[in-house]
Amino acid sequence: MKMIVEGVRSFREKQFKENEELFKILAHGQTPRYLFITCSDSRIVPNMLTGLGPGDLFAMRNVGNIVPPPGGAPSGEVATIEYAVMVLRVKHIIICGHSHCGAMTSLFEPDRLEKLPAVADFLVHADPVRRIIKTRYPRLLGEDRVIQAVKENVLIQLNHLRNIGSVSAALRRGDLQIHGWVYLMDEGNVLYYDTAFRQFKFIDECPAEVGRP
Repeated sequence: MKMIVEGVRSFREKQFKENEELFKILAHGQTPRYLFITCSDSRIVPNMLTGLGPGDLFAMRNVGNIVPPPGGAPSGEVATIEYAVMVLRVKHIIICGHSHCGAMTSLFEPDRLEKLPAVADFLVHADPVRRIIKTRYPRLLGEDRVIQAVKENVLIQLNHLRNIGSVSAALRRGDLQIHGWVYLMDEGNVLYYDTAFRQFKFIDECPAEVGRP
């Protein structure tokens, strides 16, 4: 804990003081433009990855960047999304998977989950990924299989997201856009899902209009 305590002290004495006016404004409310849904993996730092500062990014994290489908048991994930859309009025929701994902790897190595029943139960929401990979990409192995699984999982979770009532209504009104990303941690790059071409492309190819509304 010593390192964390020293980190808090450093934040208070340096970053907070340098941005004191901003933090005082944020103390009275938040108006983030983005909801960023990603994995709990410690190697992903959403604000660093996106270049956004305090108050810009509303974040939700869990094992495997999962969005439980509506109609099931109450979940913190759906509650967070509903709050972001209905109260904060975010304009964009990004679901971001990542390379070297332990959750996606475990779909093909179930022994990893033998002593993790809660994790296994939660990853049921990504179970279609296993079937898709075995049916469409039976020859993929290792990290190539994991990357493809990560992509398929992002698409599945986007579909779950679309079916949440608050999201569906905001999409129909044109008040919201949703995006699928994959973070390639070995190279510091991001793939985004191009809905027109139905494939993942490098973020540098993303057209400017995707940034609206």
